[in-house]
Amino acid sequence: MASQLQITVNGKRYRVEAAPDTPLLYVLRNELNLNGPKFGCGLAQCGACTVHLGDRAVRSCVTPVSSVRSPVTTLEGLGTREKPHPLQQAFIDEQAAQCGYCINGMIMTAAALIKRTPRPGEAQIREALAGNLCRCGTHMRILRAVRRVARA
Repeated sequence: MASQLQITVNGKRYRVEAAPDTPLLYVLRNELNLNGPKFGCGLAQCGACTVHLGDRAVRSCVTPVSSVRSPVTTLEGLGTREKPHPLQQAFIDEQAAQCGYCINGMIMTAAALIKRTPRPGEAQIREALAGNLCRCGTHMRILRAVRRVARA
């Protein structure tokens, strides 16, 4: 049964009607029209749906919307076209996206890492991104983009 829920996404408060067990991803994409987070596996194994819940990177495909207590940040909330987040700009500069499907998860995971550990080492970057799947093979460009921001 659907109920009225309030969530804050990208700094804006929303009232949504959804069943309590509805995945946050569905609310973000279908109700709020935010297309940064992607539906990949639906099992929290690929990372395409990653968003920030407070300062933590979480898989929105398995996060029930009723459990959301902290502000949500999606890829759209990190930066703007005019002023992209440093990671967004680094991914553009390094041409890190091929098909682009995984990039939401890569950027959101890396942003949470850099917020928690401002100057992560190579091993920390690789460990953080290990749970994000990319089938296109742009791994080296992705790593270069994250290292660029970590060193700045």
